[in-house]
Amino acid sequence: MSSENVMIKQLLERKSVRVFEDREIDEEIVQDILSAAVNAPTAGNQQLYSILRITDPELKKALSESCDHQPFIAEGKLVLVFCADCLKWYRAFQAAGAEPRLPGEGDLLLAVSDANIAAQNAVTAAWSYGIGSCYIGDIMENVEIQRKLLNLPEYVFPAAMLVFGYPTEQQMNRPKPERVAMEYIVSENGYHPLSEDELKAMFEGRTAGKTYEEWMQAFCKRKYNSDFSKEMTRSVREYLKQFK
Repeated sequence: MSSENVMIKQLLERKSVRVFEDREIDEEIVQDILSAAVNAPTAGNQQLYSILRITDPELKKALSESCDHQPFIAEGKLVLVFCADCLKWYRAFQAAGAEPRLPGEGDLLLAVSDANIAAQNAVTAAWSYGIGSCYIGDIMENVEIQRKLLNLPEYVFPAAMLVFGYPTEQQMNRPKPERVAMEYIVSENGYHPLSEDELKAMFEGRTAGKTYEEWMQAFCKRKYNSDFSKEMTRSVREYLKQFK
């Protein structure tokens, strides 16, 4: 891939932004971002998602607390929640007398995929305007609170939240975290289970002076075995109950 390609260059340079300038995003640009989102690839042209635009400052503040206490969410100039929506088509089928089955887990996974593809289109469109963004996976936590805050009915799942704004100079100058080499991500004609040696090589240079074992144990404790990770699993399990 050549960095001469503007789109590829932007995709390679894009990074998460959590500190924004006190500068509003023109409504025309917001509409372009939303237009890019709703024109994303979608399963069977169904657009199995709904996008919630959060403009109420009090609601943004509440979401900043319910999503792992991240104050910058309340400062976002554009906040969007991408919901996997299995309700809309189900109700449309009912209204047409089609006698649909109840939405199931497969429908949810397809809708989550649709929602995240739309979200990434919004991220890419925003970056082309010099607008940064950050994914908030914590929107999947605290199911009871999020349902109440966002008025989420059954068969609607908050797959992702995005916070947008113009990056500060410090954020623009901050190095993008290094990704692992493609050879450990891309395999041909089937899944390639990585050996222990390959796993160690994959993270070589990212352990900040620690041994592979020390760094990986600390990362596991901080992320994978964390309280917020366990809460996300609990909440997603709660959401899944409505699909069974």
